[in-house]
This record gives sequence, C-alpha cells and structure tokens, in this order.
Amino acid sequence: MEFDLSQTDALLSTTRAVRKRLDLDREVPDEILLECLQLAVQAPTGSNRQGWRWLVIRDPEKKEALADIYRRAGADYLSSQEREVDPNTQTGRVIDSANYLAENMGRVPVLVIPLIIGRLGQPGVSAPGLFGSIIPAVWSFQLALRSRGLGSCLTTLHLGLEEEAAELLNIPDHMTQAALLPVAWTKGTDFKPAVRPPVHEITYLDTYKNPIRPS
Repeated sequence: MEFDLSQTDALLSTTRAVRKRLDLDREVPDEILLECLQLAVQAPTGSNRQGWRWLVIRDPEKKEALADIYRRAGADYLSSQEREVDPNTQTGRVIDSANYLAENMGRVPVLVIPLIIGRLGQPGVSAPGLFGSIIPAVWSFQLALRSRGLGSCLTTLHLGLEEEAAELLNIPDHMTQAALLPVAWTKGTDFKPAVRPPVHEITYLDTYKNPIRPS
C-alpha cells in the first residue's frame, strides 16, 4: 500500500484545535460521526482490551447542562490565564478562543465524550495504561473529522467535576471520562501547520544530556 505523503503530511500537520471556527449552526449527521468513530477504534489499546466507549450528546438541555459544568470547572483556570497571559501572543489568542468555546459550548452541534473501561486506583490500572488506551483513538477520531471537513478540540476542563457530568449523563462508575470534544463543521478548511520548535532542539540520543544533531 502506498500513501500520498503530501496528503498524509498535510492531514497530520493541519489538524488543529478548533474553537472559534466551529460552525455552530450546521447539523452534523450521525453517519459521518459513525464513520469517524469506526476509524477511531482501529487505534491500539493496552492488551487489546478495546475498552473504548463513546458518548454522543445532541440533546440541547444536556449540552447546556454539560457546558455549565465545563464553565464552572474551568472558571478559575480560564480567568487566571486571561489575567496573566499577554493577549497579543499566540498563547493569549489560544486563551481568548478557549473562553469563546466555554461561552458557546452548549451551542456546538455535537459533544462527544470518549470513555474507557476502568478507574485509576483499581488493581492493575495505571494512568499510562488507562489513558494510553483511549487517547490514540481520540486523535484518530480528530484526524478523521478533519479529513471530512469537520473540526474538534480535545478539552478536559469538565473533568474537575467529572462525577457531576457522570450523574447528568448516567455514566456508570466503572467508566473513566477521558475528555470532552466539541464537534462541528469548520468555517473553511484552510488550516495551517502551527509554529513549533525545530525537532532536533527537543530530541536526544541515548541520554537526555546528549541532544541529537541534524546531519
């Protein structure tokens, strides 16, 4: 199998955290969501347990109630970041868009909560193993959305009130919520690679004291 590397690289380098460019008014069909989730569950899981589960929220009242949980759980963090970060920097713009998303979370057409069977503290359950069995699937889901003209943003602020969200959505006690993803069509698809440091500056060879040198 040969891949079109230019298309593959474009998908991997332009799948952004989308907030302000989510189309809040356009419906997202179930068929597309299920297509993307079918691709997501091709991701590997620890011991091949395949413990991922997905909760799709469309009901307006439940979305708004979940948005309220999100805002309350994240209020201190978002307000402190807004005070401390220069709004003219890249980080400042991210905080501004994060506040926009918090204000409009209930209006997003679909909210998706990725779940994984198991809880931290149970015998044999570690954080790397638990979250390493769901985050790869979440990223695959986001890539699949991007390839179809939709966008998302992996958020975790509501987990500060995870029990309240679980009660709202009847999530059983043995399930862990990994994130909350707003899902919508994007306004335009012209996303670009983000500015990142040269990878040789953050990569090491054999020991952390030995930066790798580009040839």
